[in-house]
Amino acid sequence: MQLKVNGQVHDVDVEPDMPLLWVLRDELGITGPKFGCGIAMCGACTVHVDGVAERSCSLPVGDVEGDVVTIEGLGTPAAMNAVQAAWVKHQVAQCGYCQSGQIMNAAAFLAENTDPSDADIDDAMSGNLCRCGTYPRIRAAIKSAAATLRGA
Repeated sequence: MQLKVNGQVHDVDVEPDMPLLWVLRDELGITGPKFGCGIAMCGACTVHVDGVAERSCSLPVGDVEGDVVTIEGLGTPAAMNAVQAAWVKHQVAQCGYCQSGQIMNAAAFLAENTDPSDADIDDAMSGNLCRCGTYPRIRAAIKSAAATLRGA
């Protein structure tokens, strides 16, 4: 089967029920998406499929329709650049394990909502767990990135 990841088409010889995460990591060597829980609850494996944040640990590769973008390939959209800069500015990352998933989810969220309230952010990011508890920094970074996207 063919899979388009980060703008490049790959031929992969895997079973269609293999989770996308394992295809990315084990077959293509793309290690930004992390394995956290395996049941789509923690968000460490978040990627974009046609711009939508998806949990790759529970998404069978055979069900993927559209372009897959991982943290490695997400550098050009305005939302991503703003999120990356805000993450650095607010020193969000501690251990860093969950951060690719956090950033991927935040970028997809901000592509839809550039003027979020605290409640909007908390709701959008509630499925992404951070063992280090940097939630206040995550919220501050998302607010900062949103302001950048609005030109404020």
